[in-house]
Amino acid sequence: MDTDSFLMSLRRFIARRGKPHEILSDQGTNFRGGSKELHESFSALEPAVKDQLAAQQIRFQFNPPNAPHFGGSWEREVRSVKNALRTTLGAQPVPEEVLRTVLIEVESILNSRPLGYVSSDLADPDPVTPNYLLTGRPDSSLPPVVYPESELIGRKRWRHSQVIADHFWRHYIHHFLPTLQARQKWQTEKDDITAGTVVLIVDQQAPRALWQVGTVTSVIPGADGRVRTAVV
Repeated sequence: MDTDSFLMSLRRFIARRGKPHEILSDQGTNFRGGSKELHESFSALEPAVKDQLAAQQIRFQFNPPNAPHFGGSWEREVRSVKNALRTTLGAQPVPEEVLRTVLIEVESILNSRPLGYVSSDLADPDPVTPNYLLTGRPDSSLPPVVYPESELIGRKRWRHSQVIADHFWRHYIHHFLPTLQARQKWQTEKDDITAGTVVLIVDQQAPRALWQVGTVTSVIPGADGRVRTAVV
């Protein structure tokens, strides 16, 4: 993407999501060029117009050069999507329209992913999701449509896109969910899970983008006193 492509994508983003106050990014030349272009355009405005638009400016925050780890939170999300798409598509060519549809469905899947649990009502286990913060709803997508694998080589692009989206979902939960329970070296003591904890439930048969949550009702300790099993 060049500078013009980035600026047009930024316009599309703002048209859908609203104007951001701040944009965090790496040192990509297209991002740098876009920031420069916007600043130059703003500087060329009449003073009266500049006064009106001063509060509407977008602040660009760039990572230090050659320091991608500063963007670890979003770089990890990009890596998860790339890995799942690479596994799903491989070398299979798809029309641009199909790929665009799949990517936007992927966007909906990621934005419906639970971020954490905040509720004053213990009977309401609904977690906070990016969609809650963006649209006020947990999930804005339509119910998934399931087609057989044979549609991958069919001529109906709509069905093709839905099969690819299903593939992405299966590979994403296979690679993403285990990272939530990564077992590093047990060098420090950690509390066991307790009754009343809200947890994410893994179900390979669950429909696409359905992130099931539940509440632990009881725990079953092992012979060593550590909790190994929980009833949800």
